[in-house]
Amino acid sequence: MADERVATGSREGDDRRVEDPGQAIDVALVGEALRGELAAFNQLVVRHQDRLYALVYRLVPDRDQAADVVQEAFFSAYRSLASFRGGSVSSWLGRIAVNAAMDLQRARRRRPSRPYPELEDESWQPPAEKDEEPEARTLAIERSKALAAALARLPFEQRNCIVLFDVDGYDYGEIARIMGVSVGTVKSRIHRGRVALRTTLEPARELFRG
Repeated sequence: MADERVATGSREGDDRRVEDPGQAIDVALVGEALRGELAAFNQLVVRHQDRLYALVYRLVPDRDQAADVVQEAFFSAYRSLASFRGGSVSSWLGRIAVNAAMDLQRARRRRPSRPYPELEDESWQPPAEKDEEPEARTLAIERSKALAAALARLPFEQRNCIVLFDVDGYDYGEIARIMGVSVGTVKSRIHRGRVALRTTLEPARELFRG
């Protein structure tokens, strides 16, 4: 299970996130939750649910399934509170969410269905900034849709490595631990995935100029 895999993870790499000004709050909330304060854990959910949803949606681009994955990730985190050994709470929760997303991806591979129908729906996009030009907003949406569609065509092992490394800033070692493979395998998947992305995005190259 996702929570079992995360519980064995190393703290290496977490140090990159301990400077987050909210880290002290997160650690305090974990401590209160361990003492049985459910309200404290609910505060952790509120603090991190949007970030985890954004992360999971890039791995499982279906809104309902992404929401289910995030919910399961928080359940796993609650059951695994005693396994938290310090470091970044945000990173710890992220690993649990990624593992839950990978469980779903493996299940989908065993039971193939129409992949990612939500890719044509742009309503998941975050609201535009007040001073953002309509043309820039439209271009950003088109870029995001093209990239999401290209990512969806990759094997999920390559897609996960690329998203975790290029978008969310995990290092090779963290990704290797999350996915249960060697660092060399992670590097290979990122390289092969980037090559495939460049080929897939070639017809839409005008979107990414400038």
